[in-house]
Amino acid sequence: MSSAHLFLPTSSISTAKATPLKNLESCSSMAELKQRHAQIIKLGLCSDNDAMGRVIKFCAVSKSGDLNYALKVFDSLPHPDAFIYNTMFRGHLQAQLYRSCIIFYALMLERFVAPNKFSFPPVIRACCVDNAVEEAKQVHAQVTKLGFGQDSFCQNNLIHMYVNFGSLEEAKRVFDNLDSKDDVSWTTLISGYSQCGRVDEAFSVFESMPVKNSTAWNAVIAAYVQNNRFHEAFTLFDRMREENVAMDNFVAASMLSACTGLGALEQGDWIYEYIKSRAIDIDPKLATTIIDMYCKCGRLDKAFEVFKGLSRKGISSWNCMIGGFAMHGKGKDAIELLKKMEVESRVGPDYVTFVNVLSACAHSGLVEEGRYYFRYMSEVYGIAPGMEHYGCLVDLLGRAGLLEEAKKVINDMPMRADVGVLGALLGACRIHGNIDVAEEIGKRVIELEPYNSGRYVLLANMYAKAGRWDDVANIRKLMNDRGVKKVAGFSMIESGGVVSEFIAGGRAHPHAKEIYTKVEEMLVSIKNLGYVPDADGMLYDVCEEENENPLNYHSEKLAIAFGLLRTKPGDVIRVTKNLRVCKDCHQASKLISKVYDREIIVRDRNRFHHFRGGECSCNDYW
Repeated sequence: MSSAHLFLPTSSISTAKATPLKNLESCSSMAELKQRHAQIIKLGLCSDNDAMGRVIKFCAVSKSGDLNYALKVFDSLPHPDAFIYNTMFRGHLQAQLYRSCIIFYALMLERFVAPNKFSFPPVIRACCVDNAVEEAKQVHAQVTKLGFGQDSFCQNNLIHMYVNFGSLEEAKRVFDNLDSKDDVSWTTLISGYSQCGRVDEAFSVFESMPVKNSTAWNAVIAAYVQNNRFHEAFTLFDRMREENVAMDNFVAASMLSACTGLGALEQGDWIYEYIKSRAIDIDPKLATTIIDMYCKCGRLDKAFEVFKGLSRKGISSWNCMIGGFAMHGKGKDAIELLKKMEVESRVGPDYVTFVNVLSACAHSGLVEEGRYYFRYMSEVYGIAPGMEHYGCLVDLLGRAGLLEEAKKVINDMPMRADVGVLGALLGACRIHGNIDVAEEIGKRVIELEPYNSGRYVLLANMYAKAGRWDDVANIRKLMNDRGVKKVAGFSMIESGGVVSEFIAGGRAHPHAKEIYTKVEEMLVSIKNLGYVPDADGMLYDVCEEENENPLNYHSEKLAIAFGLLRTKPGDVIRVTKNLRVCKDCHQASKLISKVYDREIIVRDRNRFHHFRGGECSCNDYW
């Protein structure tokens, strides 16, 4: 054989080496990758960082890769470079092996391989998720030491990391040291302040932005909404529209949540129409927010119409609609929708679904159905009952007067009952006047939630009803000693897109004189139907609505009066209240609905009450 056949030209050798490397980019499986890897080894490239880096990249970060294979290749390299280490960081981060990612970074430093700007973001994210605070601080120091203090990608990850740790001062320090702040820098810090409830600081950062894009607007609006400062969210939303900033699906979702919080149906309607007119994509999250808004603003029919019209229904949409039926006391409708979900939904019901179904049974008095579905979820779907499920079952049994069975459920629970479960039984004791059980449970609940005024109020009023005035005095003293403040009751009603808020006996509203005159007219009218004020719940100055404000001027009565003044005959009056409706206002609302031939919908902290023709949808079962 001639020498011409023994040696390839230099150009041919380069082509032969390049071919398997080029083919790496088009590999579709590990089997194919291993073939290419074998060819690379035959060509004598097993120590070549460029060649092995490509192999490791496929194995570590591609969907069809194999991180263990990447590790074997890495271990075979005598001197892996920064690109290879960075690829291993990404691979471990992607595989959620956060601690391993941090260890690899330590190995990189130990071997004197200099990190570059692509090294830090994945390591910072790993420290963030792994809550590796001390390691994170060291990484931050190295970012600065190695001259990446102005790299926005690194610095934004540091801001996010410190926000995640709750170290907002550190996050702000990193932010302030950045010469060139991008949109991510601003919105990450705004969101950080928001998550910690520091809304004013979030707004201050927002106001400092030289150019405010839709992401920033959404971040600061979301900050107000997440912290229940709904009126301020609306003010900012109005300003955003004045500045001609287009509303996207994120802002829409935040503002719909604000509408939900205030019961602002008219504003919610406008936003929903805007979404449709601008063809904004209604993703599962936005769909759920729309349904939730209509459910909680008293338009269950509209919520169901939106739900039925969804081209794709995520499990959150199903759960939200079932929950909507529950809060409106439509237990049988909730169960029917569950059955439909089992047929139509590919994912099937989950933990939350059965919380909502059991809640629906509790609010509708469906005792047998509640018992059945409590068993059904574990027997059919293997879902172990959690604290919320037990709370619903205890609530269901307690409301039905089955207090001993409810106590047995608590005693037989596989976990220690929390304040929600015990509170459900305490509420049942109030309904059925069982002072003995109430005293036992009430004391436990107060110790579990020592600053929840409602727990003291409920027990004190039961003592008062039983004539145990020394015990009432002891409750009052305990509240005073602990500095527990009673929650002020307020009610809200929307008129002309503006939400008015009323407190018991309050006269701050510009139309207070007309409102109080209307209240007096209402009271005269319903007294002709046999209304007698019921002071149950107003006992001995420990009620949730201050005792010095007469029973006649509770906040929902003022809101209903305003609604009668501001709406046309036949219009529905919708009121949102932050506390449970008291017995007197419940009775008065039923009679007002009959006298004025109106449907009055009141959403309290537990459920909806639809008053019509002198009756309530809850059948006095709330």
